Amino acid sequence: MRDPYCTEGRPDPQIVSGAPRLPESATERAMTIRKPYLLYLGDAPDNLAIKMAQGVLDWRPDWCLAQWRRAGAGVALKLPEMTPEAAADQGAGTLVVGVVNAGGVLPEDWIDDLRRALEAGLDIAAGMHVRLRDVSDLGEVAARLGRTLTDLRVPDRSFSTGKGTRRPGKRVLTIGTDCSVGKKYAALALERGLRAAGADADFRATGQTGRLIAERGVAVDAVPADFIAGAAEWLCPAADPDHWDVVEGQGSLFHPSFAGVTLGLLHGAQPDRFVVCHEPTRTRMRGVDAALPTIAQVIETTLAMGRLTNADIAPAGICINTAALSEADARDTLRAAEDSHGLPATDPIRFGVESVVAELLR
Repeated sequence: MRDPYCTEGRPDPQIVSGAPRLPESATERAMTIRKPYLLYLGDAPDNLAIKMAQGVLDWRPDWCLAQWRRAGAGVALKLPEMTPEAAADQGAGTLVVGVVNAGGVLPEDWIDDLRRALEAGLDIAAGMHVRLRDVSDLGEVAARLGRTLTDLRVPDRSFSTGKGTRRPGKRVLTIGTDCSVGKKYAALALERGLRAAGADADFRATGQTGRLIAERGVAVDAVPADFIAGAAEWLCPAADPDHWDVVEGQGSLFHPSFAGVTLGLLHGAQPDRFVVCHEPTRTRMRGVDAALPTIAQVIETTLAMGRLTNADIAPAGICINTAALSEADARDTLRAAEDSHGLPATDPIRFGVESVVAELLR
């Protein structure tokens, strides 16, 4: 059984084919990254480590030419293997570092590979917290060769503090029981589902992978804590009363490492509705020794915290990553969630999002 969120398999093309519409707001500037991409996996040990590369491949397959891995890599994408020299000969424009890791650091033994990519004629885009130009001599090499370094996680502007003022337009935020449970995929699927239902909707990226997919947005985990809510307000400003901003969630309100980012995003996004995202086989939160909260706990806490900036906040549905389950078990899990919480429950990749979209538009 493939995992459509973070493995080699791709989601159902009926659900994810095509590209999310780009926001037209004057508050955002589109990034310009040369295509197609050579996706660099380094020596990533598992599928969750390459979720950035997998996400770009799933949602922008036409932009992805090949992959490049180090010896010892434990995973691969369904792409040809190429060196940077071969990829450049085939027309590649940018080496995308498609790996995420704890703390967003760039391993020392990858630096020679990135230097080699620059020498081969490629630009580099990465989503690490460290700035590429500050790593060893990469900035000097890029400047000498006329290459572009794009830091997807580093904000390209400053933000004000959040004000909490109610603003027109509708917003839905994906909220997780944990990290890496499918919040981005759920948001992208919801944006597409809303548009298919005739609604005016835009995906609002809040992480490095989402920014690469949408070519817009802000990685809120790289924004100083005092300004996260303000960054979210900038990202989804006042809009037409019938317009939906579908805001990509980050972290979890229950995660000891990342709850602060999640809370700031919740207050700034000021969502009218939220969708809980969950992975049913986990018992502990990723990367820490903390128990996974229940869906009910997440709904209760999100309502309590979210009412600070939107007194009318309400849940709209539950998106569960059932990739590890058989179809029968998946349907039983979704049915149980619906019965327990009185909300539509679905796997957005496996079964679509029509039921949640219907609830949003009800």
